[in-house]
Amino acid sequence: MNPSDWQALRLTAELAGLTTLLLLLLGTPVAWWLAHTRSRLRGAVAAVVALPLVLPPTVIGFYLLLLLGPQGPVGQAMQALGLGLLPFTFWGLVVASVLHSMPFVVQPLTQAFEAIGPRPLEVAATLRASPWDRFVSVALPLARPGFLTAAVLGFAHTVGEFGVVLMMGGNIPGATRVLSVALYGHVEAQELGQAHLLAAGLVAFGFSVMLALYALNARGPQRLGGLPR
Repeated sequence: MNPSDWQALRLTAELAGLTTLLLLLLGTPVAWWLAHTRSRLRGAVAAVVALPLVLPPTVIGFYLLLLLGPQGPVGQAMQALGLGLLPFTFWGLVVASVLHSMPFVVQPLTQAFEAIGPRPLEVAATLRASPWDRFVSVALPLARPGFLTAAVLGFAHTVGEFGVVLMMGGNIPGATRVLSVALYGHVEAQELGQAHLLAAGLVAFGFSVMLALYALNARGPQRLGGLPR
């Protein structure tokens, strides 16, 4: 691997780590609400969360460019506040990755919260535990395997993103060039040896992740958040 590829590897790891952290922070309350609400909006919210599973990544990237670009409402608001634009920056990649990987975190967490059932929370309520205490002391520990599944899937999916990061970030070395884009660049330049090296590494990473997840689900399918449906 040349220095540019090592730089892409470091950037990919930073992007995947930050995206996974943000997804767990943002996705946990969404998953909790989906697991317990009786609102008529549940189906619509669940459909919006799952939309990246069926939309081409370039569609998400295209609309993010329109929304966050210099002529978009968010882009214009950011410029009015003296902030920089997000497209073709690392933070633009973070926003795109969070939206694109959302179902890979929210769905396992929702399944994990649903698997807990009402009984443990009701018992905690009889002991005068507040709603927050019931969530932190009862729900989170019981849903820990689901959090592990969600974190691993969110991280792995972010590592493998291509279309949405290319649309949103382009191919700027040291700023937005991640491993998948670096691989594409090697193929375009007919540098097949370096392309093979990156591709084989991504295949090995993906296989290891899926093998670990299926092993975990085989050990405790009733407790783990499963793969996205």
